[in-house]
Amino acid sequence: MKHSLYGSLVLSCCMLLNHAHASSSKQESKHQENKSDAKYEIGIVNFTSCITDSKLGKKEQESLENMKNQMASLIKDIEDQLTEITSKFNDPDFLDGLSPDAEQELKAKYQTLREEHDRYQGQFYQVMQQANMKLIQTISSYVNSATDKIAKEKNLSLVVNKDACFSFRDNFDITDAVITEMDRAFDDLQQKSTKEVAKVESSAKPSGS
Repeated sequence: MKHSLYGSLVLSCCMLLNHAHASSSKQESKHQENKSDAKYEIGIVNFTSCITDSKLGKKEQESLENMKNQMASLIKDIEDQLTEITSKFNDPDFLDGLSPDAEQELKAKYQTLREEHDRYQGQFYQVMQQANMKLIQTISSYVNSATDKIAKEKNLSLVVNKDACFSFRDNFDITDAVITEMDRAFDDLQQKSTKEVAKVESSAKPSGS
């Protein structure tokens, strides 16, 4: 009788444990299904296009190009002078007509121009590198702000640069929307700057004019 009762208790406990395990497994499976069903919206931004196609990017590129042309023009002017002096040194008739002092003066001028050329050349690369970094930083700030706003509007969980992706569907691309937002922010800043300049000019005018 005792053995029969003990056996019934063991059997009941095993059945309860099996039921609890089955229930737990079912809930875990359902939890995993819910996780797999969760949708994570992703956006892709072409940062290069943000530089080349946005109003800010075009303005910054134009300023960079103007700076580059100015420095290149200065270096070319020195190079032309060096070329001219070199051609004179290679002309025996010209050298025969020079006095020793004049020849020494010409050599000194060549040396001075060569040093200026090397100095400007080094400054050119340094200035262009700094200008490029400033351009990237400025545009990155606009892209980050625009991307954050678009991501919130579209309820995106993640936005990445196109260069970080091997492949993606076209409907993930939000570059156009980001550029539109960048242009809006740029126009707002330009209008604000124009109003501030006009206000300063107005306050600077004599009261009787």
